[in-house]
Amino acid sequence: MNQLTKYGVRAFYSAGIFLTANTVLAGVLWPEMGGLWRTTAAAVFLLANLLPSFANRSLPTSRLRRCGNGCELLTLFLISATASVLFTLYGAKRMFDESFWLFFWQILTAFLAEAAVFWNGMVRIYLSSFQLGAKWRVIGALCGWIPVVNLLVLIRLIRIVREETDFESMRILRNRERKEERLCATRYPILMVHGVFFRDYKYFNYWGRIPKELEENGAVIYYGNHQSAASVADSGRELLERIRELSRETGCEKFNLIAHSKGGLDCRYALSVLGMDQYAASLTTINTPHRGCVFADYLLNEIPKPVKDKVAAGYNRALRKLGDDKPDFLAAVTDLTASALRDFNQKVPDCPGVFYQSVGSKLNRASGGRFPLNFSHALVRYFDGPNDGLVAESSFPWGERFRFLTARGKRGISHGDMIDLNRENIPDFDVREFYVELVHDLKERGC
Repeated sequence: MNQLTKYGVRAFYSAGIFLTANTVLAGVLWPEMGGLWRTTAAAVFLLANLLPSFANRSLPTSRLRRCGNGCELLTLFLISATASVLFTLYGAKRMFDESFWLFFWQILTAFLAEAAVFWNGMVRIYLSSFQLGAKWRVIGALCGWIPVVNLLVLIRLIRIVREETDFESMRILRNRERKEERLCATRYPILMVHGVFFRDYKYFNYWGRIPKELEENGAVIYYGNHQSAASVADSGRELLERIRELSRETGCEKFNLIAHSKGGLDCRYALSVLGMDQYAASLTTINTPHRGCVFADYLLNEIPKPVKDKVAAGYNRALRKLGDDKPDFLAAVTDLTASALRDFNQKVPDCPGVFYQSVGSKLNRASGGRFPLNFSHALVRYFDGPNDGLVAESSFPWGERFRFLTARGKRGISHGDMIDLNRENIPDFDVREFYVELVHDLKERGC
């Protein structure tokens, strides 16, 4: 559907909603129109609520169609409600002169008709949109009854959901067009290794929407399934057992390891010290603190031992409930310090025959990250310099190839953004497409 037709349908629907909402005042000002126009307007009103946009029928998923139709209904509401307010003000004196009840019924009719369109749209985007998040849903609910502010918030909600609809539609169509290319069909499967204090859960993927995107482009993916809080050595041993298990089950000789944060150190240890290199074609570390965090040294040195033990005990209790057998908070944190990594890097050399590469990112300002990264960013910056909210820029590089990522503007790309933790579409950075390109490069390298 071309733009002219799209705007023509929008104008037609807006007129139908407007006439339905203002049937009382229109009857006073234009009595010669008769009853046919009311019936026609009501039919258009009903059609607009049932099928807000013919163009949205071409969107690739039902969720996106609901998002798109919700945006269109809210747009129709903004147009028709603005016109209704102005029209009511224009005819207010005429109605008062004839009867107060005319004015009352005009207000009631207009309110109910516009409210029907508004809530039809709001329910659709609230139930369908991923990108609104809790933040904008709460803002929308709190500001809904504040004049002028509510309109500004509504415009913002429409913009967020419309951008989501356009972006996700483009992504799905792009994957359909290139499906046969199997860009991510690497020679060896992918083993994705999580970082500290997280696990590989069945219903909440640590890597967000990334694995699905890779699989849609031909990748075969497995997960480390190791515990969340352990020393590098203990995590490395778990990963070795896991990769041996996968090799026996699948018959695969080798795997491409993609590891985030501490997971990169776990993999390096398993490769170099434990002999896992015989199962590895490549290791890609994502925002891994290869040179540690001075901030972590400071905390461990300055915090009194009783306080550290109490904090560690609290974390360990919580981690046991989440699935860890023997969590060790202090061991995991200690292995991330700059002092520990200086010794680690001397004792853990890279393995010949394994392709090593690394990726890092920068959070431009604290407010660009989600909690707790918005809090830790300033502290890490004080001790370590520019960072992703947890790890300094200087700590990322390792291996034959290093890529440093950032996004224009105030936001940047955080430690969590690099694994799509919040399932957020970031301007200037498509995390899913980045991983497609990363894995495609491994395929081109023969991995």
